[in-house]
Amino acid sequence: MSITRTAATFAPPVMEARRWIEGVTFAENRPLINVSQAAPVEPPPANLRKAMADFVTTEDSAHLYGPVLGNDNLRLELAKQISAHYRAPVEAWQVAITSGCNQAFAAAISAITGEGDEVILPTPWYFNHKMWLDMSGVRAVDLRTGDDLLPDPEKARSLIAERTRAITLVTPNNPGGVEYPAELVHAFYDLAKEHGIKLLVDETYRDFDSREGAPHDLFAQPDWDETLVHLYSFSKAYRLTGHRVGALATSPALLGEIEKFLDTVAICPGQVGQFAALWGMQNLSQWVAGERAEILDRRAAIAEGMPALEEKGWKLLGLGAYFAYFEHPFDMASDELARRLVSEAGILVLPGTMFMPEGDEAGKRHLRIAFANLDRAGIGQLFQRLQALAF
Repeated sequence: MSITRTAATFAPPVMEARRWIEGVTFAENRPLINVSQAAPVEPPPANLRKAMADFVTTEDSAHLYGPVLGNDNLRLELAKQISAHYRAPVEAWQVAITSGCNQAFAAAISAITGEGDEVILPTPWYFNHKMWLDMSGVRAVDLRTGDDLLPDPEKARSLIAERTRAITLVTPNNPGGVEYPAELVHAFYDLAKEHGIKLLVDETYRDFDSREGAPHDLFAQPDWDETLVHLYSFSKAYRLTGHRVGALATSPALLGEIEKFLDTVAICPGQVGQFAALWGMQNLSQWVAGERAEILDRRAAIAEGMPALEEKGWKLLGLGAYFAYFEHPFDMASDELARRLVSEAGILVLPGTMFMPEGDEAGKRHLRIAFANLDRAGIGQLFQRLQALAF
């Protein structure tokens, strides 16, 4: 009996972790600190919510099908903003809107791979990328990163084979938090172009990059859209996680193939989410700048608190955007440690085993902390609990 598509992969890690807190009672003076998921817990700002409500009540189009590749006004605005941010021309017909960035990845993979093809993923990897490849019959080839969590283009070169169709990068990285240097991203672009494969660059957390200006120069390369597939999400910048609005940018020819996938799966992106993304881009630049500043301050709080943790044997491997990636000092695998942290420390965190190939020893030493929803006081409490651990 053949294995089903969904049985070919593992259970969703965030959902699995949530089950660890079922039946656990947390004391009032020590509530649960949930650092398991990288998603805003607050709704969009009030002015955006009001604009969305007005759109729902006054515009018939809010309730109708739209173009499969997204509304023209949103595609145009996104193309303008990509052009401005990366200082390179991008046209609306090179952009598509999707129902979240995960769907953008799924659509791109479906358009560029066949059964038994291969895609190179740096490890630790974003688990939903691995899950989609599993369910697509595509082999994920793990590209090991070093202690700095940065992938090596020459190691990637050694992994490229006859059935390799793409390399996927996530920067700022999930789960590691690291921001890939522009020259490193460019080296991967050159490698992909040389071998006639695609480079997928997931920049979901671009709006919280600590660097000013363009994080890479790929859009300025001649015929960039023949090699690059750029993935983006509106969810984090405008707190639109529940409205599922993502995007991708690549060649019109590949978008033609992607359109088949999108039409079959969702027909079109949701109208309210698309309106919210457009309104946000046109009206909330200063608000997003404030959100970025707050995230960067929380990142700084993590760095400032590390010396005390380092005295206890902890190591910080990566830090940026929404994530801190730690090596823990205990004589147990990270999946066991993560479960014990729920009851013994009131912390819900994902173990490194959820971001690595099964049985990988490095993953057993790692924990991912999604710190974006903790203020400085919350980060202080988290560090106090970690320092007090004695396993």
